[in-house]
Amino acid sequence: MAKILVGMSGGVDSSVAAGLLCEQGHEVEGAYLKNWINEEKIAGHCPWEEDIEDARAAAAALGLPFQVVNMMQDYRERVVNYLLAGYESGVTPNPDVMCNREMKFGLFRQWALARGFEGVATGHYARLCRHQGGFEVRRGADPHKDQSYFLALVREEQFRDAWFPLGELHKPEVRAEAERLGLPNARKKDSQGICFIGEVRMSDFLRNYVPDRPGKIVTIQGQEVGEHPGLHLFTLGQRKGIRVPSNRDQMAYVVVGKNGQRNELVIGFDEPSTPGLYARECLLTGFSWAGPSLALGRHRLRAQPRYRNPAPEATLELEGDRGVLRYREPQRALTPGQICALYEGDRLLGGATFAEIR
Repeated sequence: MAKILVGMSGGVDSSVAAGLLCEQGHEVEGAYLKNWINEEKIAGHCPWEEDIEDARAAAAALGLPFQVVNMMQDYRERVVNYLLAGYESGVTPNPDVMCNREMKFGLFRQWALARGFEGVATGHYARLCRHQGGFEVRRGADPHKDQSYFLALVREEQFRDAWFPLGELHKPEVRAEAERLGLPNARKKDSQGICFIGEVRMSDFLRNYVPDRPGKIVTIQGQEVGEHPGLHLFTLGQRKGIRVPSNRDQMAYVVVGKNGQRNELVIGFDEPSTPGLYARECLLTGFSWAGPSLALGRHRLRAQPRYRNPAPEATLELEGDRGVLRYREPQRALTPGQICALYEGDRLLGGATFAEIR
């Protein structure tokens, strides 16, 4: 049995994770990782105070010690600054993935180990399969809730003392377990927001930090059709918020490119023949491995370009910390700055960042 610190967010998943570890005989404590408090009063709902109280109440129902771990400054430096720098440079970062590597299984894990805990647990829907020769990270058993994609940049050594008690469960089973355990948040709705700002629109958040820089909206043919408030507020494949009427029935414009030098937003129609919208080849950089790193050379695998997206078959030509990924079939809106999770079957190999789409 182990002494485990559970990151309790106030939601039902992490609360059930704590309860299951208790029933398995582990010595368990709960902690809320405080990383953001919506101090700028951005429009939207950022219920951190409610979440702390929900986490505290769940811990009390389970009879667990509970504390709040304040890492707001570290979070701003490691995650928020990463996000803002990405959008300012014209790419689309993923703060949820970075939060897992830098905070939950980074500084929070180090904080726990330094205080005598043997591991940290979360409510992620992923499986950590330990065996005599080591371990493997696999997709969660629930295909509708699998969250292994968000662990793509967590490093092998960070997984060694991680626990994912929900990996074998489906969401309805977790709800049932919460009722059985008598958790006060058993029926609490799942959060739909970004990891640190809650249910706040990303555009509202960015406008607080990145000044608008209006420019032209142009079609692929170069025709000016409108004005955008700032390129950082758009990403490839985006349909909503363009506010340019289409001249085709039942077919709206989508973002197919961003010209940073000219400060132009390029739009086109959502069809495979549209230049820039579909691609088969891209450059990946910044690889991180969930287990032993892949050898240099060519590998067949599956590559998931975003959450809730399939992981199509692809080949990876790996050259050091760079690799050329080639999909068998063209993929829609591969986006610089986003994270690509790499799999062999349902085993998470690791991940990297889209650096260039070709």
